[in-house]
Amino acid sequence: MLIGLLIGGGILLILIIWMISINNRLVSLKNNRESAFADIDVQLKQRYDLIPQLMGAVKGYMDHESSVLTRVTEARSRCMQAGTISEKIAAEANMGAALNGFNIQVEAYPDLKANANFMNLQGEIGDIENKLAAVRRFFNSATKEYNNGIEQFPSNMIAGFKGYKTEPMFDLGVEQRQTLDKAPEVKF
Repeated sequence: MLIGLLIGGGILLILIIWMISINNRLVSLKNNRESAFADIDVQLKQRYDLIPQLMGAVKGYMDHESSVLTRVTEARSRCMQAGTISEKIAAEANMGAALNGFNIQVEAYPDLKANANFMNLQGEIGDIENKLAAVRRFFNSATKEYNNGIEQFPSNMIAGFKGYKTEPMFDLGVEQRQTLDKAPEVKF
């Protein structure tokens, strides 16, 4: 009888330790994902701070292209107002599309492209975009690990009990994906 109680208690203790370790792993994955998005936020903040400077450098050259400038400014505002990670991902897809349209318009202004201030700002934004690409990859990797962790058996039972849900990846958005799917136009 005593041996049966000890064996039962030992099995129960092992089960409790196992559940605690699964829970701790899920918490770690969730926090890793949130930390990865914080890295994205840092780069996005730098990008948002540069956009007004870029718009100021461009306004004198592109007065009649105000709709392009307005679209970038509105996209920046939506990005800064986004609260959740999902809202920020959606706002960033819109920002990427707006900046893509802006870059297309810039091509029509050779004097602007030769302006040193504009070139410096474009270089800084290009650097931030490269950093953003790197932290987005890390975020998507962390999101994949998190989603795998909450979908795999047996951790899915604890994840379901705690209310964890799969989270979205940080992707390009529909407009940018369509742009990238098109073959580049080569002009001579």
